[in-house]
Amino acid sequence: MRTRLLIVIAAGFLIGAIAGAAVFALTDKGSGRAVMTSGKALIGGPFRLIDQHGKTVTDRDFRGRFMLVFFGFTHCPDICPAELQVMSASLDALGPKGEEVVPVFITLDPERDTPAVMADYLKNFGSAFIGLTGSPEAIAGVAKAYRIAYAKFQDDEGASDYSIDHSALVYLMGKDGEYVTHFAYGTPAAKMAEALRRYI
Repeated sequence: MRTRLLIVIAAGFLIGAIAGAAVFALTDKGSGRAVMTSGKALIGGPFRLIDQHGKTVTDRDFRGRFMLVFFGFTHCPDICPAELQVMSASLDALGPKGEEVVPVFITLDPERDTPAVMADYLKNFGSAFIGLTGSPEAIAGVAKAYRIAYAKFQDDEGASDYSIDHSALVYLMGKDGEYVTHFAYGTPAAKMAEALRRYI
């Protein structure tokens, strides 16, 4: 329930931000006319993280290819593995064109999700996936850039186990690193693949 609430809040915030950045009206007081101005959504940006092989990776390493980006954590019981499976299936459905898209999984739980843990986890979803982790500060920075809401949740403060409540959007970033579109949680793989075909 907490995760669903965060998804709704984050999705509403994102849609509002996109709509506001993409098109807004200004009134010309002299003529009373509405002047339409366009812009770009402020989603994404520079990052410096560590991949599942222990290599330092920046956003510039992905230039020239599309990125399909999802934020989550390896201990996630349902949303994350389901969404990663959808991403994998959608790229498989594209055939050779799917190779133009890099599926990227960025952890929101760097305390537990080391490169080795990420490498083992991503074997379940195909060899094309890039898993990224880093310091808590680096993760907080990239999450903020992508407008991701997340928070650690523990039933008992003394317990070693905890969960991460987080928004669950999949972003398509262009070959230039700019935001293209996003997919809401629950988008079927066939619909995701259909949309991807329009952009790649």
